[in-house]
Amino acid sequence: MSTPVVSIQALDAGLGETVIFPSPGKIIRMRMRRHKGFIVGSIAVLLTFLIAILAPIVAPHDPYEQNLENRLKPAIWQEKGTWNHPLGTDNLGRDYLSRLVYGCRISLIIGFSIMMIALVLGTIMGMLAGYYGGKVDMVVSFLITVRLALPAVLVALAVVALIGGSMTVVIVVLGFLIWARIAVVMRASTQRIRSNDYVAAAQAAGCSTLRILLTEILPNLADNLVVVATLEIGRAILLEAALSFLGMGVMPPTPSWGLMISEGKEFMFFYPHLIAIPGIALFVLVLGMNLLGDGIR
Repeated sequence: MSTPVVSIQALDAGLGETVIFPSPGKIIRMRMRRHKGFIVGSIAVLLTFLIAILAPIVAPHDPYEQNLENRLKPAIWQEKGTWNHPLGTDNLGRDYLSRLVYGCRISLIIGFSIMMIALVLGTIMGMLAGYYGGKVDMVVSFLITVRLALPAVLVALAVVALIGGSMTVVIVVLGFLIWARIAVVMRASTQRIRSNDYVAAAQAAGCSTLRILLTEILPNLADNLVVVATLEIGRAILLEAALSFLGMGVMPPTPSWGLMISEGKEFMFFYPHLIAIPGIALFVLVLGMNLLGDGIR
C-alpha cells in the first residue's frame, strides 16, 4: 500500500506544478529514525521487556535455589569460571544470572504498578485543578507544593519503617509519592484545553462536568500522559532500588536489583561483579526509559 500524501498546486512562476508533501505518519517515522536517543531507548526497553517475559526460558536455574557448596562461584571471565553459572553465584549459592533475569521482572512490575497509581492520582487532581480553578486549584496547588517540598526517599523510608517492607507496601507508598509532577503537567494542559471551542460547545449542549472531563479533556491529555509516564517510571524504578538497597523495600529472597546490590556490597572488594552487574542493568533500564520518554516528547 502506498503512503498517503497531500498535494497542492504550486503558485511559483505560475507553472501549476504539483508539490507532494509527506503524510504525518511518514514525518513521525522519519523523526523516529533520526532521533538516536529514541532508537537507543527503544532498544534498551524492548530488550528488557523481552528478557522479563522470557525469564523462565532465559534463566538457566531457579533464582531461589540455594546451594552453599557453590557459594561465590566466579563469573565466566574469571579464573575457574564455568558456563554452568555464567555470572557466578551469590553468597548463598544462587545463580546470579537467573536472579538478574528475574530481577528484571520485579523492577518492571514495581515500576509500572507505581506509575499506574501515580497516574490516576496525578491525572485526577491535575484535571480538577485545571478545569475548576479557584479554590480547587488553590488546594491542589498547595498539596503539590507540600509534596514537592518533602524528599520522596525520606518519606518512603519513614512510612515503610512504620508499616514494614514488602513489595505491596513499596508500590503503594511510592505511588502516593510521585504523583506531584504528573499533576503539574495535567493541570497546565487542562487549563489550556478547557478554553477550546469544543469544550465550550459541550458545556453549551448541557453535558455534565464528568462527561466533559472524560470525553473532551482526558483524550486530549493522552500524549502528555504518555510522555510524563515514560519519564517518571525510571524514577520509580530507582526509588524502589534505593529502598531495597537500604533494606526497606523488597524483602529477601525476592530477586530485586537493589537488593542484589545490597547483598553484594559485603563482597565488593573480592567479587566486584556482584554489585557491578545489577548496577549496570539498573542504569541501562533507567537510561532507556528516559531516552524513550525524551524521544516521544
